[in-house]
Amino acid sequence: MHVSLDGFVAGPNGEMNWIKVDQEIFDHVGKRISQTDTALYGRVTYQMMESYWPTAADKPTASKHDIEHSQWYSQARKIVLSKTMKEVVLPNTTIISDQLAERIQAIKQSTDSGSKEILLFGSPGATHSLMQLNLIDGYWLFLNPVILGKGIPLFANIQDKIKLNLVTTRAFTCGVTELSYVAD
Repeated sequence: MHVSLDGFVAGPNGEMNWIKVDQEIFDHVGKRISQTDTALYGRVTYQMMESYWPTAADKPTASKHDIEHSQWYSQARKIVLSKTMKEVVLPNTTIISDQLAERIQAIKQSTDSGSKEILLFGSPGATHSLMQLNLIDGYWLFLNPVILGKGIPLFANIQDKIKLNLVTTRAFTCGVTELSYVAD
């Protein structure tokens, strides 16, 4: 999840044009996500990803990142949190529209998720829901050198303190800092 210095994951209207990414970050993220096979999205982020990644590698102008991430995306198990996509059947995709805690716990405990890890991509609404149910085991954040002043916050409606342990940090040459935490 990319986050501004003041804790926002998007501008007031969902803008993400402030996020800094470059090949160094793409390579790092590519290596990290290759260790898992399960991605979780909210509906809006999933639809955005689905409109681009399945065919990104086929474009004549596809970058190294486009090719690698498109290949990973096409093979990854996708979990989508949505109350409006209930009846949709998509390949390699599970839609969760109710019983969020029970369904996520069942997926985390299932043997068919080879890595036993689920990476949540973007999706602030889904993130907020999962936080409220204490279903997030770790936070993999990319702190961007910008103060937005307003927007969609990463942390919203937190009821109880969440203690975290720092696992790794990494500073990228573009000014972004990776922070990786696990819940205590």
